Amino acid sequence: MRNTFPNFTDKEIISLLLNKEQQGIDLMYDKYGEYLFGFITQIVKRDDLAELVLQDTFLKVWNKIESFNIEKGVFITWLISIARNTAIDMIRSKDYKQTIKLLGLENIPTGKEPMVESVLIDYLDVKDTVSKLNEKCSVILKLVYFKGYTCKEVAEELDIPLGTVKSRIRKGFKDLRKLIER
Repeated sequence: MRNTFPNFTDKEIISLLLNKEQQGIDLMYDKYGEYLFGFITQIVKRDDLAELVLQDTFLKVWNKIESFNIEKGVFITWLISIARNTAIDMIRSKDYKQTIKLLGLENIPTGKEPMVESVLIDYLDVKDTVSKLNEKCSVILKLVYFKGYTCKEVAEELDIPLGTVKSRIRKGFKDLRKLIER
């Protein structure tokens, strides 16, 4: 990340944030974004989720900047604390746990890989296989797995109940396993 702004002090950045000036966020991102992203990634273990947590962190800073006292604390320490708490909230969330369960698809062979030393399986394209599923399940799995939607986002996008989304994901995985075993 290159520094596109002259060096601003934390006090100047905080002042801009207190005045709700967009430049405050830009400067904070430029100065601390890369460091916080790396810190968050160590907790959530995935870059896409770390990006979401970083965005949430900056939003929380924007909304709570009045609670920071520069005489009593160090700005980066406060940022790290917010990032850490936001990352922990993420990994404790149901959406995160559901995403981790869905990552089981990554273990599906995607090429000619030995499953047992003497046995090779034919090339398996996961997207093509998912497309062979019942359309209701296929659409949901594509949104969740390939586009990164949460179950809640899928429910809103397709205008169906959250429970239905989760049931179709389970059915989709069950049917996917059957297709792969053939």
